[in-house]
Amino acid sequence: MARFSIGEEERQALLADARETIAARLEDREPAYRRSPGLTAAVESGESELAKPRGAFVTLHLADPLTPRGGGNRRLRGCIGRMTAAAALEKTVRVMALEAAFGDPRFPPLEKEELPRCEIEISVLSPLEHCPDPRSVKVGVHGLYLIHRGRAGVLLPQVPVEQGWDLDHYLDHICLKAGTPPKAYEAPDAELFTFTAEVFGE
Repeated sequence: MARFSIGEEERQALLADARETIAARLEDREPAYRRSPGLTAAVESGESELAKPRGAFVTLHLADPLTPRGGGNRRLRGCIGRMTAAAALEKTVRVMALEAAFGDPRFPPLEKEELPRCEIEISVLSPLEHCPDPRSVKVGVHGLYLIHRGRAGVLLPQVPVEQGWDLDHYLDHICLKAGTPPKAYEAPDAELFTFTAEVFGE
């Protein structure tokens, strides 16, 4: 797997960008993104990971009204991403933040009063690698992307850990997510890919 590393300042910048992008849409204004002079220079020179094209997912979790943000008791409120991207990572995260907040078909658009209770999580993806042996998948390390007969589904590497799945359950659920028959990943015309992710949140 190709390796990369998102520095702490870069992580905080991406999380702040995601929140600011959503807030600006809710408040009907232009977003105001902030960068330190050092990070600005690194982005402009192309040295920062923020300037490099990478796939990314933005996930929103909504905390219980009686629980402070970060205190647990939260539920999924939106999750949208791109497996690959031609645009710089910072731009991809901003677009996916809007999609997670307002474009996830499973949920109604985010309301202004919900944003303070939202916890934002970002997953920055490595390039996809073909997986010829499903038994080689490492739970908690590899994300899965399955394509079969015009259908596709993705599960981020943190999902099976959060759900308590073993490898068999993980493979079962990627078929379910893709809307394919059970064990479709074994079909000769199926394509199973793995990827890793740097996952961080507020």
